[in-house]
Amino acid sequence: MQTINHPVVIGGGPVGLVLALSLQQSAVPVTVLEAQSHGAMYGDGRALALSYGTRQVLEQLGVWTLLENSVTAIETIHVSQQKGFGRTVLKAQEHDLPALGYVVSYGALMQALDARIAQSPAGITLHDQVPVTALDVHATAAEVEYQSADGAVQKLSTPLAVIADGGRSLESIPGLVRETKHYGHDALVGLVQTEQPHRNIAYERFTPFGPMALLPNGQQFSLVWTGEQVYLDEIAGLDDDAFLQALHAAFGDRVGKFLHAGKRFRFPLKLSKLGQTFAAHCVVIGNAAQTMHPVAGQGFNVGIRDAVALAANVAATQDSEWGAAHRLAEYHQSRQRDTGRGLQFTDFLVNVFSNDLVGVGLLRGAGLGVLSLLPMARRYLVNKMSYGS
Repeated sequence: MQTINHPVVIGGGPVGLVLALSLQQSAVPVTVLEAQSHGAMYGDGRALALSYGTRQVLEQLGVWTLLENSVTAIETIHVSQQKGFGRTVLKAQEHDLPALGYVVSYGALMQALDARIAQSPAGITLHDQVPVTALDVHATAAEVEYQSADGAVQKLSTPLAVIADGGRSLESIPGLVRETKHYGHDALVGLVQTEQPHRNIAYERFTPFGPMALLPNGQQFSLVWTGEQVYLDEIAGLDDDAFLQALHAAFGDRVGKFLHAGKRFRFPLKLSKLGQTFAAHCVVIGNAAQTMHPVAGQGFNVGIRDAVALAANVAATQDSEWGAAHRLAEYHQSRQRDTGRGLQFTDFLVNVFSNDLVGVGLLRGAGLGVLSLLPMARRYLVNKMSYGS
């Protein structure tokens, strides 16, 4: 077994690489283990919604200049409900921001992060095609077992193992408890072309079946259409022409006709949180620690803030105490409010805006109407979306 006297990050996706670059800036060496091959995700066209706060993080890490030509700014967010009054419009210029957020493909973000590491690799050891097969956390260290590219089993001992792989490696750890709420909803995602240009406006539309969003992405929109599984079974089974007609019926006329739909993907929606964490020498961040409904685009940005907070915690700790119980307790304390409120906020939106009970539509409309009249409330909402709690 090889003993490494610095943190080991399990997962070389955006959250893991942001953590690695943040540690590098603080002169903390780090090893990253990634199950997939280098560049495997460059063609992944899934849309990510980056908050303005995440942009600031990427700027500080020297990543933004490598990414900015691939992003589409969200300058306005238009929020409404189907078949009901009340709407709210949020504008970046009202809050002295260049944008309320940005849309970028997962693949483009991965390319920019990898390019930044290639520019200045000192302090970061990155191993690709090395799936983690076991993780044992002891009183003094964490032991990580992984399979190398040649098939051999390797073991590392580290004072701090960070799980940032979306939770894949957690499957090998017995006894962990995840608190999960299944919404019984799925999300259907893909690119759509509209008759009118997006003008850097993102639309959040609440329907009785579930929230739907159109996010400006290049010259098109990225669609996120959520609803009960039976409902989406019907939508997913439609041919392109019928799908576009159903989308227009649900969304309305604000972007004109829907002209073309690309390949659609579907995944189940849930809210989950790791109910049991490690006392020492191992910490879980990002989607591995908490998974949120995509409404309001909070989940990915919460994971980025996890990475930044953990890097600051490690950088402020003597290397002899990396992974110590009291230091990890401080990290969890620092993240409790942001992650907790993010989970509550998205769950609240789904519960209140995804049903058609008598009177609820009127309350929704009134709430949106009042929000449009209260500048301080809009500023609070924008600050939360931009920077978390």
